Amino acid sequence: MILPFKRLMLSTLVAAFAVQANAATDSTALVEPMTEYKLYVIDEVHDLVQDTRAFTQAVENGDVEKAKSLYAPARIHYERIEPVAELFADLDASMDAREDDYEQGVKDPKFSGFHRIEYALWAKNSTQGMDQFAKQLLSDTQELESRLTKLAFPPSNVVDGAAALIEEVAATKISGEEDRYSHTDLWDFQANIDGAKKIVDLLRQPLKANHAQFLAKVDHNFQRVDAILAKYRQGDGFESYEALSTRDRKALQGPITVLAEELSQMRGMFGLN
Repeated sequence: MILPFKRLMLSTLVAAFAVQANAATDSTALVEPMTEYKLYVIDEVHDLVQDTRAFTQAVENGDVEKAKSLYAPARIHYERIEPVAELFADLDASMDAREDDYEQGVKDPKFSGFHRIEYALWAKNSTQGMDQFAKQLLSDTQELESRLTKLAFPPSNVVDGAAALIEEVAATKISGEEDRYSHTDLWDFQANIDGAKKIVDLLRQPLKANHAQFLAKVDHNFQRVDAILAKYRQGDGFESYEALSTRDRKALQGPITVLAEELSQMRGMFGLN
């Protein structure tokens, strides 16, 4: 159900995306999906702010165990919308950088965001000295919400984003480098899959009309990946990524790589090359 204020936003966004999509071969087919994707992103970034507020509050309160329990649930909202969140390089670096991005690693004063706090919680089992990083992280999510709300997303970034989300899992995240301290990687994987699937679902009508065989293959491979991830579910989340053997990780990497290769074809299908 679309609330009244969202209906107004929807009509405004349709006009904005129509202008952007005119360069595409299938421009009219992209207008409504891009508009719906904007509403999806707005919902996700709102939840990101709310869940990050609870997470950072636990950090500031010095409640290590509660902060640990809220870390992965907060991050999934960022991981689902990563293709557009990354349009703001400054915020992406501040919120989601890894220690490898800095010369002094975890000791670098510029290293901040989720992974800086993750290090403190799991490697040090402490929140000492994390107040400033917690405050900055919440402020960054609020700024991200403000910027995304005002942004009209380029269709190429959204269509490419489906493949980009999966490619990153296959190329780098499968090694466990993303959440190397908490080992909550499977939460991120599922969020990336969900984000990519959302884009495909919004493009389902034009894909079914013009590329039905391709869509059937993509749907099948999404099901394969979801089925593998489901084996590692625990309650509302997932077991530690450390529990997966090298064989388990390779079994996951194969279908994810195939899915990424397939999704990379969508750009050409919508005349965005």
